[in-house]
Amino acid sequence: MSAGLPSSLNVVRRGDVAALQLSRAHKRNALDDATVLGIETFFASIPSDVRAIVLHADGDHFSAGLDLSELGETSTFEGVAHSAMWHRVFAKIEFASVPVIAVLKGAVIGGGLELAAAAHIRVAEQSSFYAFPEGQRGLFVGGGGSVRVSRLIGAHRVADLMLTGRVLSADEAHGLGLSHYLVGEGAGFEKAMELAGRIATNSPVTNFAIIHALPRIAESNGATGYLIESLMAAIAQGSDEAKDRMRAFLDGSAARVGASE
Repeated sequence: MSAGLPSSLNVVRRGDVAALQLSRAHKRNALDDATVLGIETFFASIPSDVRAIVLHADGDHFSAGLDLSELGETSTFEGVAHSAMWHRVFAKIEFASVPVIAVLKGAVIGGGLELAAAAHIRVAEQSSFYAFPEGQRGLFVGGGGSVRVSRLIGAHRVADLMLTGRVLSADEAHGLGLSHYLVGEGAGFEKAMELAGRIATNSPVTNFAIIHALPRIAESNGATGYLIESLMAAIAQGSDEAKDRMRAFLDGSAARVGASE
């Protein structure tokens, strides 16, 4: 799975879970073009036996965002094309073939926050802090943050972050819904791997429906949403795996909700 990836990315497998690591700790995992395009390469070639992915980072920080040392002077057209490239890559995460869990710690800033927002589940450590400093640098978010992060916490809160340079603590961000789980220092990766292992036991059809259909249902009008829901429900329950799982539930051999393991 590491074939064709830059040195700034590492991949390990643990059973049917793959862990993709940002490995630019000396740059607080700032995202250069090689790293972003490497992320695209990884998500474009996920093996069929991988059921979930954990996105994490080396060092003390998830990502300090765009590597500004590579930005340089660009034309307006080049700026639009660069932003579109980030949009394309992060869409491959949001609409990956399997669920993606991000492990957040330290700086989750600018493009790093945009990257995190593309994941389906976010596990944050207490050291995490969040910001959109673009407003103070004469910039505007360009990696999808105005869309994805606004969906999570509201455009008015994104405006506050950008206008004032406000930095959210791990507790503040968790309270707003930026993270799903908040854990102690150093506990993020194992918590994410635990969740990924649990997710990997689900039916692949159900997981696919959740990450592909659910966000589109949420954005559609009611009538369209109900239609998509009914179609996905029929597809999921019609699979052989769903029938086997239902039989196990009905004959009492499947675990019950709330039952101790």
